Amino acid sequence: MSTTSDHTTSAVPGIDGRLRLLLIEDDPGDAFLVEELLAESGLDVEILHARTLEEARRRMTGRIHCVLADMTLPDAGGLDLLREVLKLTGRAAVVVLTGLADAHLGVRAVALGAEDYLVKGEVDGPLLARAIRYAIERKRAEESERRLVEARIVSRENARLERGLLPVPLIDDDSLVHHARYRPGRRRALLGGDFYDTVQTADGSVHLMIGDVCGHGPDEAALGVCLRMAWRTLVLAGHTGGELLSILNTVLVHERRSDELFTTVCMVTVDPSRRSARLHLAGHPAPLLLNEAGVNAAPEEPAGPALGLPVDLVDGTLWPGIDIELGASWGLMLYTDGLIEGRIGQGSARLGTDGLVGLARTAVQEGASGDALIDTLVSRVEALNGEALADDVAVLLLATRERT
Repeated sequence: MSTTSDHTTSAVPGIDGRLRLLLIEDDPGDAFLVEELLAESGLDVEILHARTLEEARRRMTGRIHCVLADMTLPDAGGLDLLREVLKLTGRAAVVVLTGLADAHLGVRAVALGAEDYLVKGEVDGPLLARAIRYAIERKRAEESERRLVEARIVSRENARLERGLLPVPLIDDDSLVHHARYRPGRRRALLGGDFYDTVQTADGSVHLMIGDVCGHGPDEAALGVCLRMAWRTLVLAGHTGGELLSILNTVLVHERRSDELFTTVCMVTVDPSRRSARLHLAGHPAPLLLNEAGVNAAPEEPAGPALGLPVDLVDGTLWPGIDIELGASWGLMLYTDGLIEGRIGQGSARLGTDGLVGLARTAVQEGASGDALIDTLVSRVEALNGEALADDVAVLLLATRERT
């Protein structure tokens, strides 16, 4: 049963087109009276009529803006009926209809979750229309407040993840400058599985690491935090090279939620002399080396597999290292594959390491260094991609002060 008024009022704010009302009322006379009152009020409304709670369940949809519910039905009544109505309404507002003798029940209904209550026999058309409009607005305000609270909770969770994923570097060397960036992919506000860290040990060596847990979301982010903290602990305990990666592989295997999860890692140890470094790759792109020879990618071989192999198949020899001559003035840029997997124009071609080297050479020739170099590279990669990058991007740059 529905009715359309010959007169319309201004639309309810936030609602496009006709207001849709579900009237739950078993008395045909009272139902007819509600329709007449709304027709007289000028409110543009479509009414769906349900005579029982079971019928209301069948007629309730996400398109309903407001439910007008009697408190006494053939198959339910009182506050128990209201609880059932509230369960099925979702985002729709609920206005309770009560008899004169049950006005106190209306007050209890509002306390339970209804937006308003009306006493039968004391309502005219304008009052009924106004009560429905106000109820819808109160419900919308409650929904907005709920989403705001949820957003604040998510923000606090993100902040905790960020503190774990994006740590403060432990460096005590004035001759070195540290820069880092993390940017989530375009489809996510949450942090992903990229992580990095930098630690200087007592012998003067500086250890850098960047990693990427496959997948996106809170589980991958939490695993990234776990692996970063494990790596820092192992470095401070004196572990290095393939042995360290073997232990980190064990941690990953025991902490991951799925056997399919793997992690790529790039790890560099800068010698205390600051003129050489040792590189270990576990399925990860090679870093860029910036020095007197220009900008070049570090050797990609020898390299080992990504972390995530069964523990009984792993030993430190799986991840051989390679020595790199840095020179007197240098920079090392570690990054995750989100930076090189963007498209070049409209085709399927990807930027790749060679493309990144070209962009970095141009930026360095233009005088970019430090934070400006990272920001320039990210913005130019996005420009080539034609939009924000789909994958998360993490970049870590350690350089001698002469390079900044």
